[in-house]
Amino acid sequence: MKFEKFVSYGRNLITTPGFADLHVHFREPGFSYKETIKTGSLAAASAGYTHVCTMPNLSPAPDNAENIGKQLDIIKKDAVIGVIPYSCITEKRLGKKIVDFDEMVKYTRLFSDDGSGVQNDIVTLEAMEKCASVGGIFAAHCEVNSLLNGGYIHDGEYARKNGHLGICSASEYEMIERDISLVRKTGCRYHVCHISASESVELIRRAKAEGLPVTCETGPHYLTLCDSDLKDEGRYKMNPPLRSESDKNALIEGIIDGTIDVIATDHAPHSADEKSKGLKGSAMGITGLETAFPVLYTFLVKKDIITLEKLIELMSVNPKKILGIPLDEENYSVIDLDAEYTVDSSKFISMGKATPFDGMKVYGKNILTVYNGKTVWEEKISDNT
Repeated sequence: MKFEKFVSYGRNLITTPGFADLHVHFREPGFSYKETIKTGSLAAASAGYTHVCTMPNLSPAPDNAENIGKQLDIIKKDAVIGVIPYSCITEKRLGKKIVDFDEMVKYTRLFSDDGSGVQNDIVTLEAMEKCASVGGIFAAHCEVNSLLNGGYIHDGEYARKNGHLGICSASEYEMIERDISLVRKTGCRYHVCHISASESVELIRRAKAEGLPVTCETGPHYLTLCDSDLKDEGRYKMNPPLRSESDKNALIEGIIDGTIDVIATDHAPHSADEKSKGLKGSAMGITGLETAFPVLYTFLVKKDIITLEKLIELMSVNPKKILGIPLDEENYSVIDLDAEYTVDSSKFISMGKATPFDGMKVYGKNILTVYNGKTVWEEKISDNT
C-alpha cells in the first residue's frame, strides 16, 4: 500500500500504512499503575499505530508459556490494535539461563531482555544459536554494566558542568561490537534497540556492508534532542541517555543512508511521582507514542532533513518488513499535516505524561486509524476547525 496525499475540509491530509513500533512498554502485567495494555494500545491508535511490540520487563516476566500466556490473555481482551509481545532471552531477564526458545517461539518470534543487556558472552552465544535455530529475532538492549559507574545521563559537557554522573557511549557500542562478532558465528537475526551513539551507527554500518543479518532502531528524542537540551527534570531522563550533538548528527546520517532501519519510540511510561525527582532520582524512561510522528515531521521533514516518504518508511514500511507484516488496505492511518498545536502531556491518553517535548509547537496530527478493517481511532474534524 502506498500512501496518497489528498485535500479535504481545506486540509492537507495523507493516508499512510499504519505505523508499527518495535519497542514499547505497556507495563502489564505487573505495573499497571504506570500503563495498561488498554491505555497503551489506545494511545498508540490515536497516534496512527496499528502494530506495536511490547517489551518483557514485566511481572511475571514472559519467560515461559504460562507467563506469556497471562500477557496474551490481556492483549486479547483489551488491545485495540495489534500487540505483539517479546519473550525474554533469559529466565527472569537475569542473564544467566536462556529460556526454552523451542517453546516460546510458539507464541512469538521476538526475543529480548530489554531493560538490561545480557552480560555473559557464553550465555549470549547460546541464546543466539537457539534464536537462529527457531527463526527468531534477537533484539538487544546493549549496555555493559561494568562501564556504567552509577551514571544516569550522558557523560558529556552538561554532566560535567552540573555535577551529574555520566554514562559513557562505550557502554553501548562495546556490547554491540561483541554481539556483532557473535552474529558472525551464529547467523542469528540481530536487532539493536534504541541506539544513541555515533560509534554504534558506524559499527552497524560496517556489519551491514559485511552482509550480516543486522537491523537497528533509534528514537525520536535521539534524532531531535541532545545533552545540551537537558534540564534537571525527570522528563529528560531515559536509557540510553540523550547524547551529544555530534551523536545526534550521526544518527540523522544513519537514517538518511539506511544504516538505521526503524524509528521506535521506546514508549516507557512511569507514574508522576517516579518522574518527579530530577535527573538523578527519577526513573528512566519517557512517554513517546503520541509525540512521535508530529515531532519527527516538524523537526526532520519540515526542515528538509528527510522526506515524508522516508519518515513513513522508518515508522511503517521497515518495521513491518522486519515483523513480516504485509502492507495492506486493512491497516492504515490518515494524518492532517497542516494541524498545528502545542504538545500538552496532560491530554495524553497514555497514563505516562513525562515527555521532553511538552510545550513544543508541532505539526501533523493523526485523525483516523483503521486496524484490520475496523476504525479504532477517529478525531472529528469540520470545515471551521
